[in-house]
Amino acid sequence: MALPHIDIWNKCLEVIKANTTMPEFEAWFKPIEPTQLRTDEIGPILTVRVPSPYFAEQLDKNYPELINSSIKRYLGPQGRLEYRATVIQKVPDVDITDTSVTPSITPLKPPIEGPRNPYAYPGLNLDTQLKKEYTFENFVVGQCNLVAREVGMQISQNPGKTAFNPLFIHSKTGLGKTHLCHAIGQNIKRLFSDKRVYYVQAEQFINQYVNAAKSKQIEGFIKLYQTIDVLIIDDIQFLANKVKTQESFYHIFNYLHQNNKQLILTSDKMPSEIQDIEGRLISRFKWGCTVELGMPDAETRAAILQKKLSSFGRKIIPDEIVSYMAENIHTNVRELEGVLYSLIAQSTILKDDINFEFAKDMIDKFTQNTVKEISIAHVVDVVCDYFGTTPEQLSVKNRKQEIVQSRQIAMYFSKKYTKASLSVIGKQCGNKDHATVWHAVNTINDRIETDKQFRAMMNDIEKKILA
Repeated sequence: MALPHIDIWNKCLEVIKANTTMPEFEAWFKPIEPTQLRTDEIGPILTVRVPSPYFAEQLDKNYPELINSSIKRYLGPQGRLEYRATVIQKVPDVDITDTSVTPSITPLKPPIEGPRNPYAYPGLNLDTQLKKEYTFENFVVGQCNLVAREVGMQISQNPGKTAFNPLFIHSKTGLGKTHLCHAIGQNIKRLFSDKRVYYVQAEQFINQYVNAAKSKQIEGFIKLYQTIDVLIIDDIQFLANKVKTQESFYHIFNYLHQNNKQLILTSDKMPSEIQDIEGRLISRFKWGCTVELGMPDAETRAAILQKKLSSFGRKIIPDEIVSYMAENIHTNVRELEGVLYSLIAQSTILKDDINFEFAKDMIDKFTQNTVKEISIAHVVDVVCDYFGTTPEQLSVKNRKQEIVQSRQIAMYFSKKYTKASLSVIGKQCGNKDHATVWHAVNTINDRIETDKQFRAMMNDIEKKILA
């Protein structure tokens, strides 16, 4: 009877063999040897031995989805694979085993011994950077954020040891991502004072990397980040096109995840919609839990305003004004708060309470000046009207220039002015796939840069879309 780890791996190989060519299977999967099946706090782990760290790296780079799905098929949703690679050092009669991990775990390195901060160098300080005012207590809960808040609370009570690692939070700007991140971090520090928690914005992380590169301290930069217990990176989409920074973050992510350290990432897009970030990182972003913060409804917006007002200790703004604001301002929470603070400033300057008519006039002016959200359907209608085509014609296989051009321009402006994914844009602009949309956007960009007459036409269409 086969041992459990051998039996599981053989079943995985059947799936892998059916989804690869014979040369690929023989070269990359035949040499793998299963060695152990164990379980930790998160779930089952199958350990296999591979010929070298490079071998593991190539598997991670080229077959992450196939391997990950095979493992989860037989070990369950929390199943993971761990690679061990034997490296023979040039020392007589001594074998040194190094380890590195793929789809769910990273290159294994021995835990850092000695001081908690042995790699610090000038210009990089890992104080928490958490804002004390952002807590769970003042995070207003509604249907738009209930799930995200509950997941965040569970993480803060057991960081790194839940299925929610990494936690990936995405939403449009100003809906509470940063507040929730800080709240999780604050609660972890309250419950686990010995844990090192660090919040950093992606742009700051990039700057730290650049400084480390200039001072030839990349290794120290990575190792310092590997001492963190809870790493929170805000606006991770800004790592786009930062190839070297992504490489360093890849090693940081792997080490922390493997050692059950908590990772929390935020973005204005869901992982699959982020462009120009390596596929192996995008894959890792999706390992744990992805949650969205939605637009708060009027009731939740009113509660947010009341929570803000309560900090002033007296009734500065009447309830009827608060209700009117909540019902009429529905862009995002930051703009809602901005109008509130404008009213409070007026009240302070005038040394008088704000009456309803005055507030209504200010709120109405704000809503009139706020750019309305543009839909894909609106873009398609404007573009088709401009070229004398119809939305239905965009779905027909037709190579007429005006139809092809209409479709491509509609895709271009839909990507520019909506938050929709490329797949959604493609579906609504002629029932095409995301690759067609990406090609269309690049084609239009090239023509704008090289064709003055075409650029003038695009400006004209854009004005009509925004009108």
